[in-house]
Amino acid sequence: MTQRIDNRTKRREPAERTATFTAFGLAAEAKPLTAGLYVVATPIGNLQDVSFRALNVLAAADAILAEDTRVTKTLLAHYGITTPLVAYHEHSNDAVRERMVHRIREGQALALVSDAGTPLVSDPGYKLVQAAIEEGLPVTPIPGPSAVLTALVASGLPTDRFFFEGFLPPKSAARRARLTEIAAIPGTLMLFEGPHRLPEMLADAAAVLGERQAVVARELTKMFETIRRGTLPELAAQFAEEGPPKGEIVVLIGEATKEMHAAEADAALDGRLEAALRNHSIKDAAALVAAELGLPKREVYARALELAKRDA
Repeated sequence: MTQRIDNRTKRREPAERTATFTAFGLAAEAKPLTAGLYVVATPIGNLQDVSFRALNVLAAADAILAEDTRVTKTLLAHYGITTPLVAYHEHSNDAVRERMVHRIREGQALALVSDAGTPLVSDPGYKLVQAAIEEGLPVTPIPGPSAVLTALVASGLPTDRFFFEGFLPPKSAARRARLTEIAAIPGTLMLFEGPHRLPEMLADAAAVLGERQAVVARELTKMFETIRRGTLPELAAQFAEEGPPKGEIVVLIGEATKEMHAAEADAALDGRLEAALRNHSIKDAAALVAAELGLPKREVYARALELAKRDA
């Protein structure tokens, strides 16, 4: 009698190759995996930061889906892992994801990694995770290093509430607009930035967010790890003078004080009024801005009068 097996959750038959990894000079045989997608965090710099569980999964998987196979090869070679690599990146289309889902459905275990750190944080892995979930296939997180959390715990900024924005827009006008949108978020703001854009981004952040405390964390866990702390204007001035640094960068920006929030609100009001006064009367400009910002018309009209007199 033939037994029916659910390929979505069955334990795979032992592979022909022996799944092993090497750590501390000793070889270990990896425990077999059940079919599914394994989202595996890998080191952000220091190869010793990988977990034993991650090594086991990488060794025992049928294939490793990597954002950049060249980067992942270095990690695998260091730990003696021979699992086949498959490129999976932002340009991978629906057909690629369908093939990966089919492999899992057929009983394979696939490991998903990013260039470094925890997958799905500013990388394309979430689409594959979504596809697996929609098919009812198991998705197992293998936790580990994260540049975001590593920077946060070393920053000295509040850790009780934080907001990860990722990369800001590359153009200054759009970047300042986005900074204005997230300025009121209650908590530490966390950003990724390319080294060549860092000086300009800090200048825009200082212009929009003022004297907030900030941190620039560079090359975390690597030989040239650097963590700089100061106000946004101070850091902007430093990097404007020094020029773009090298390496991977996380920028953290502290929450505004009540006084800063009040000043930012006043600056936002003045900016909206000045723009409106170019095309409308004082009364109409005040009414438009009051409705837009949800503020009392009388207060906005009084401020519009002050601005009109100042610019007269």
